[in-house]
Amino acid sequence: MSLKISNLKIMVSDQEIVHNLTLEIKPGEVHAIMGPNGSGKSTLANTLMGHPKYTVAGGTIELDGADITTDKPNARAQKGLFLSMQYPPEIEGVTIANFLRVAKNALTGVNHNPLDFHKSLLAKMAELNIDPAFAKRHLNAGFSGGEKKRAEILQLAVLDPKYAVLDETDSGLDVDALRIVADGINRFRGPKKGILLITHYNRILEYITPDFVHIMSDGNIVKSGDAQLAKEVEKSGYTTINQD
Repeated sequence: MSLKISNLKIMVSDQEIVHNLTLEIKPGEVHAIMGPNGSGKSTLANTLMGHPKYTVAGGTIELDGADITTDKPNARAQKGLFLSMQYPPEIEGVTIANFLRVAKNALTGVNHNPLDFHKSLLAKMAELNIDPAFAKRHLNAGFSGGEKKRAEILQLAVLDPKYAVLDETDSGLDVDALRIVADGINRFRGPKKGILLITHYNRILEYITPDFVHIMSDGNIVKSGDAQLAKEVEKSGYTTINQD
């Protein structure tokens, strides 16, 4: 049982961005990947979810023993994988409530009663300190950066996947929004859940203590450690880490 990445090579057009990357996230574990711009973090996240822009040129991605390397994104989601995107799209005309109900129906194969689903959605929103009016807004349309991230965390809570890949969920957040997002991630965290948290900075890791921290540079993991490693990066920067 794990999200297992083995010797993964990722191409964009004719350029190899990620080189022979190996990583395993087991249920109950939180792994943080840190690294400078251009190190391949978001490429890895999008490839795990099956974005067609990225080509797997070698290696495998397994989810609980099943090879999902060539699966479509919807198949990966149905098997328990979730991606919180760095830049989620705006969809005019589709409310958050309707989007989440349709997504939940697709993942579970169950046609949830709209009234019952709305009641459970409001309960989730209350847990996350999100205004109930938020559910009536069109998905990400006109949202601030913080509102988009809150919407992603609400999706995480409602869809309840086995493994969550969170790509710079803390990007552009003020202190209050960061606390709300971190609280949502901590509520999701548990012995049956695996989390891959991608970030530039240590600040979200002050609210979410990772079990493992990995430094990514030039398309591969160059160093791994515990939460202390993130503090070293915050203090000394990535250049010093890369020279170790």
